[in-house]
Amino acid sequence: MKFFYGWWIVLAAILCQFASMSVGQAVIGVFMNPVIDDLGWKVWEFTLGSSLAVGAGAISAMVAGRIVDSKGPRPLILIGSVVSGICLFLLSLQSNLFVFLALYSIAGLVGWNFFGPPVINATLSKWFISQRGWALSLGSIGISLAGLITPFLMTVVVDSFSWRTGYTTLGISVVVLLIPVAFVMRRRPEDYGLQPDGKVLANGSPQDTKINQIERTSLTVTEAIRTKSFWSLVFGFGLIMGALMSVLIHAIPFTVESGFSRTIAAAAITVNGIGNLSGKFFWGYALQRFDSRKLVFLAYFLSALGVALMLSTPNNLNITILFSAFFLYGLGFGGTIPLSQFLWAKYFGRTHIGAINGVAHPMTTLSTALAPVLVGYGYDVYQTYLPAFILIICAYILGAFIVLISKEPVLVDTSKSNI
Repeated sequence: MKFFYGWWIVLAAILCQFASMSVGQAVIGVFMNPVIDDLGWKVWEFTLGSSLAVGAGAISAMVAGRIVDSKGPRPLILIGSVVSGICLFLLSLQSNLFVFLALYSIAGLVGWNFFGPPVINATLSKWFISQRGWALSLGSIGISLAGLITPFLMTVVVDSFSWRTGYTTLGISVVVLLIPVAFVMRRRPEDYGLQPDGKVLANGSPQDTKINQIERTSLTVTEAIRTKSFWSLVFGFGLIMGALMSVLIHAIPFTVESGFSRTIAAAAITVNGIGNLSGKFFWGYALQRFDSRKLVFLAYFLSALGVALMLSTPNNLNITILFSAFFLYGLGFGGTIPLSQFLWAKYFGRTHIGAINGVAHPMTTLSTALAPVLVGYGYDVYQTYLPAFILIICAYILGAFIVLISKEPVLVDTSKSNI
């Protein structure tokens, strides 16, 4: 049997999401204290940069989603990698807060968002149906590898040289890695005479009856936003993503504030990456066999439990408990991309999934942009992360429960489908 090109798309997805997570979120905690100490900024001022990037990316996602549906991901990846590289290099040169915030905003608007999860996972959902759970889980391994590798390596670079060298290193790396990857990407299998999952069309035409049947089961953007299901996923995953990113961004400062060294803090982030990575195989297997909504609740119960354990570590400085906490947090985190994207595609189909994700993305990421800043502000006010981390636990549970009770909408075509 001929090797299905969709699995090359999965490999490209791993590299894209590794780069996106590395430059966009995974290293914020690594740079935070060195930049703040050098330039005299406050915690909330520094975290505002990444939040503005998330907000800007949410805006451009509405356009990017439609481009994915019509043109495919390649032009977006090429533009995003070049813009990201330039912005990261300029970040290494600046010493002004407003320039810092502007560069992060530009990078989020037309930079790493263009090779991030909204673009990449919409592409994967077009290439796979029956194997979608595995494709999304394996494709998001890049997110896990970024959490596993990048914070540790960048901590070494920043501590050995400077935070400016760190930004320059990231800028060069993203361009070198992603420009070749962009040329591997393709829009959808029908363009090459294939069905999703690698089945060959009977007549080599995208008009094949089976494909048309699959296409008819997709909702348009207008139809999707009129359903309760759409808003359940928006609010549920919005709360979850805000909690996830707040912990990720503040993990190293929290661990240091708890009494551990920066080396131990970086190692804890690496343990989070191990949990995240190992979770990919579990969630990929589980998505093929169990209700995805119940899996969402399980994932973020585990993450909430991990955060609760983190809060116990300042009292005992127990490294075993600290690493166990970060592993559980990472295990739940590992389900984020496959679980959320599986549900979006399952509920609304694959034809317009890029555009639907593009409309949903600004709303689901609103809390992602605001929550880390509020956590930083809370720390500046109370000089402890305790109140904010308790609220994070609540956000996990509430968001997961909203997704759990959501219902799959009735699709346009009520005939049996593989979606």
